[in-house]
Amino acid sequence: MRDVIRQKIVDGIHAEIPSLTPRDVRLPQVPGKALAVVGMRRVGKTTFLWQVLGERLQAGAPRDSLLFFSFEDERLMGMQATDLQMLIEEYYLLYPQKRDHEPVVLFLDEIQVVPGWEAFVRRLMDTERVEVFLSGSSARLLSREVATSMRGRATEVRLYPFSFREYLRHRRCEPQQPVAYLSKGERSLLQNRLESYLREGGFPEAQGLEERDRRQLLLGYVDVVLLRDVIERYNISHPVALRWMVRALLGNAAGMFSVNKMHRDMRSQGFAIGKESVYSYLSHLEDAFLIRVVPIEASSERQRMVNLRKIYPVDPAWIPLYDRSGRANIGHILETCVLIELERRGAEVTYVRTAQGYEVDFLARYWDGREELIQVSADLSDPHTAEREMRALIEAAQTYRNAAPKVITLYPYIPPVPHGVTVQTALDWFLQLEEAQ
Repeated sequence: MRDVIRQKIVDGIHAEIPSLTPRDVRLPQVPGKALAVVGMRRVGKTTFLWQVLGERLQAGAPRDSLLFFSFEDERLMGMQATDLQMLIEEYYLLYPQKRDHEPVVLFLDEIQVVPGWEAFVRRLMDTERVEVFLSGSSARLLSREVATSMRGRATEVRLYPFSFREYLRHRRCEPQQPVAYLSKGERSLLQNRLESYLREGGFPEAQGLEERDRRQLLLGYVDVVLLRDVIERYNISHPVALRWMVRALLGNAAGMFSVNKMHRDMRSQGFAIGKESVYSYLSHLEDAFLIRVVPIEASSERQRMVNLRKIYPVDPAWIPLYDRSGRANIGHILETCVLIELERRGAEVTYVRTAQGYEVDFLARYWDGREELIQVSADLSDPHTAEREMRALIEAAQTYRNAAPKVITLYPYIPPVPHGVTVQTALDWFLQLEEAQ
């Protein structure tokens, strides 16, 4: 194993940085913390580590101070935490001048396959001049577990499927100027690509595939997450019930979720499970980043828990695959994309139900204190739809006075807009240069 580790170190130092699509991900600047890249399978966590390595190299770091080491190697099977010290010993045997004199950046990919890796990383950061980046399968590198096992020595970096801007960049058609300066023809082309993005989603491997192949790939992602990240990890005793629940959730994107109703529905299907299992399943699916859960805006955590929650997939491409009607709601697809973009921008997100029973899709609170009430509507051309969306916003704004009311719509809206409400096209909103991270 020592020979294998030494060879992998040499290979890692001399490896060419792969060509990749740069991701718009902010790295927290917290000295003394390992950075753990978390997210669903296949969103590009490994390639993101290579991106960070390339950025450090461009900034002037010596190549031999940047070590990418993947533990997903059959030659390392059976490796234990006590064996990890060999990695450091062999590196400093090859580059002894660096120890205690030069900072070294370690990119440890799939380190979660080694039991007890957390204690090794903590000790490494305490005893060596190193900066550590971690990434791995969400099955064993969950954000809540990183925070616990690393005892405050790690900060998470969440990675999602491509944003719309990253989607354009991947196709080499990202606009290089603000949308307001684009011609009508350029805007029309981007609008067409936005509608393609809403259908195709943002998983890197799914880009450019034929619809049949993309469908098979995305359904396979769900199967792998359920098997590896939930069923095997938590020893689920009713996997068929879990799969039924997932199909129901992904087929009702942006819908309200009630544990009681889901429990009744599952019992009617013949699944003998308790309510506590439904709670657990939901938590496991959220941990694996398959779904995102939006609670109601409330003054207490208990009120958030007892009220209905809204459920969204982490990628919009799953919605038409699981929608039982065969006519996926474009409004729900757009709403899903807006939520994931809000999370990318670092917002804390809830939904609002007013005293009159109206609903506002999102109340977004940003790190800098800004707040926005956001209503998502694909098409406001119907006067009744426009009136309903505006009415909910206006009433909610009377309660949440610090939140700027906004409507995000897929198509331009011409009729008069109530005072204080902003209407923005999805194209402008997704491509705005302002970062809320």
